[in-house]
Amino acid sequence: MAGTSRKSVIVARELTRLYHLGGCDVVGISDVDLDISRGELVTLKGESGSGKSTLLSLLAGLDRPTRGALTVAGQDLGKASEAELTRYRRNVVGMVFQSFNLLPTLSVLENVSLPALLAGRPRPHVRARAQELLEWLGLSSRSHHLPAQLSGGEMQRTAIARALINDPAIILADEPTGNLDSRNGRIVVELLTEHNRKSGSTVIIATHSTIADTFATSTIFLEDGVIIESTCRI
Repeated sequence: MAGTSRKSVIVARELTRLYHLGGCDVVGISDVDLDISRGELVTLKGESGSGKSTLLSLLAGLDRPTRGALTVAGQDLGKASEAELTRYRRNVVGMVFQSFNLLPTLSVLENVSLPALLAGRPRPHVRARAQELLEWLGLSSRSHHLPAQLSGGEMQRTAIARALINDPAIILADEPTGNLDSRNGRIVVELLTEHNRKSGSTVIIATHSTIADTFATSTIFLEDGVIIESTCRI
């Protein structure tokens, strides 16, 4: 388990997700126990199919456990209604993906602003916050460009700004450097680390890369859906 010296923002007990395929149960994750404290930066390690993405999907409220308990920021995700999960995804977690997932017909500024507008936040406040994030990420000059006009690194930085627009308590990043060269990959990890240190938010990065290792407060190793090792540096 990750460190438990501070108040846990993520608590999982015997967390299991099974998928029914072709009459068989396929294990996504099995009997995972976790305690992750506020302000940690956690790296998830493991080969493809080890369960990293399954665990992140459960933490994001995008999937539900087959059995076990999962509480994130005081929200019981196993028992939450669809409406509660929608609010949770908008207000509690920010997500960064390998494939960027930007809307191609919206500008950088519009992509970043969208989650906050969907959450019902005032448009002037949203615009000001989006511009602040774009300035921090070195994207002010690209705010009116479409995603197709950006480099891979710029698209991922836009995705980070979008993930941060609602000031979430938890950032979940699924292979955020996977489509980037080593330079841009390091920039992305350093930006996530800087946000973690300044805001006190919890950051969880699922990655094959070693770029984030020196910044992590703890590392969780998964194999075949099971935690086989956990190291803590705090």
